[in-house]
Amino acid sequence: MRLRQNIFPKCVRDFFVTGFLLVMIPVVYYFELFVVLPRYYIQWSASYNFHFLTGTIILFNICTNLVAIAMCDTSIRGRVLPTDLKPDWKFCSVCESLAPPRSWHCSVCNVCILKRDHHCMFTSYCVGLENHRYFMVFLLYMLIATLYASFYNMRFISHFITFDFSWKSIFKIVFPLATLFMDWTQNQLFIFLILIVLFGAGFSGALLYFHVDLMFRSVVTHERNTVSKYDRGRLENVKLVLGEKWYLVWLSPWIESKLPCDGINWDKILSTKEK
Repeated sequence: MRLRQNIFPKCVRDFFVTGFLLVMIPVVYYFELFVVLPRYYIQWSASYNFHFLTGTIILFNICTNLVAIAMCDTSIRGRVLPTDLKPDWKFCSVCESLAPPRSWHCSVCNVCILKRDHHCMFTSYCVGLENHRYFMVFLLYMLIATLYASFYNMRFISHFITFDFSWKSIFKIVFPLATLFMDWTQNQLFIFLILIVLFGAGFSGALLYFHVDLMFRSVVTHERNTVSKYDRGRLENVKLVLGEKWYLVWLSPWIESKLPCDGINWDKILSTKEK
């Protein structure tokens, strides 16, 4: 893995979105394991320890894949590129360099990204060829975590937080953050965290569905309305994102899984498809 030299957010939007995620992950982890879970199981009992260990493993994979996305340099910077303009290549006037097929310049990162999919606000960096795998696994574990937590949260909120059907109660649910600033109570904080988790489940689920569909069709976000000439069948398309050991990458970001393409020489992929 090539490491980035500067991982700090380069715009205000990224700073706040990434910062919000980095704050909410440990806060929600603490809330679920030390506030919600003890309402169902005796703390440090066998049942509690099982869920505690499961939640910690999920947290580990969320955090390590998130760091891997941000740390992995998937740009053209420092790569050996040809000096002659080849078919499907283009010249980037900002980078003052030739850019391979499927690479695009990111105005935020200020560099061309190999097989660029999109700029991710949650990591303040682009998702491209070499960190796409970590992004997919990150979404998977975010979905697992939020669904897992939401199951217990729904029971928690119905059993331990009382509501009436007044306009004030409805306002607390519809605008939890605004109400939290006006009515700083423990119950309102719990409602806010529960709704954040529920929203996270829907958001991560929708993103995962969208990007799995793109992966199966061997297209990136910019190509989503086209038929990809790099489509070699579903399994080979998965390997192009997750690598040769696609079936193991969900275990840990430290598992090496070689990609079939370096993001520069796409002729090999096209010739394999033609055969």
